[in-house]
Amino acid sequence: MSIQNNSSLAQAITALRDGRVIAYPTEAVFGLGCDPDSENAVQSLLQLKQRSWEKGLILIAADFEQLKPYVDDSTLSQARKAEVFACWPGPVTWVFPARSSTPKWLTGKFSTLAVRVSDHPLVRRLCLEYGKPVVSTSANLSGLPPCRSVSEVKAQFGAGFPVAEGEVGGRLNPSEIRDAATGQLFRQG
Repeated sequence: MSIQNNSSLAQAITALRDGRVIAYPTEAVFGLGCDPDSENAVQSLLQLKQRSWEKGLILIAADFEQLKPYVDDSTLSQARKAEVFACWPGPVTWVFPARSSTPKWLTGKFSTLAVRVSDHPLVRRLCLEYGKPVVSTSANLSGLPPCRSVSEVKAQFGAGFPVAEGEVGGRLNPSEIRDAATGQLFRQG
């Protein structure tokens, strides 16, 4: 999981700051991301993916501190928090109650938000250098398989699409998704 190109990371961060959608490697596939606080950026991502806003999105972060402005963990028991934090950093996405201030363009029709603290070194660096989490959804156009390499991203999205270049982790499946309040499994990883 080496970081192949530091300048591509810097270019991806600049693209995020400019409100653009980027691609980056995650534990299993390339993700598409954008600034979670920019409604225009999120709308661009949803249009690109042909995805309904109602489904909600996942935020990926370098650490839980970056996610605190978006989720409310105050209702979770210490045991529930311990189970969540035992999985992080790692490829498990947890659905938390969202803060009332979290935008609907992130939560969709839900009062919750799916979040993950990644153990992928490039994702962690991206989020740390950007200073906050980014939206995370699989990098693929509707009906096509998720991209697993930079060349696949360029083939689907075009040669000029901003990509933080690196390799995906060794996982075959996207992240497992669980309910932080109950532990219920929503998607097998």
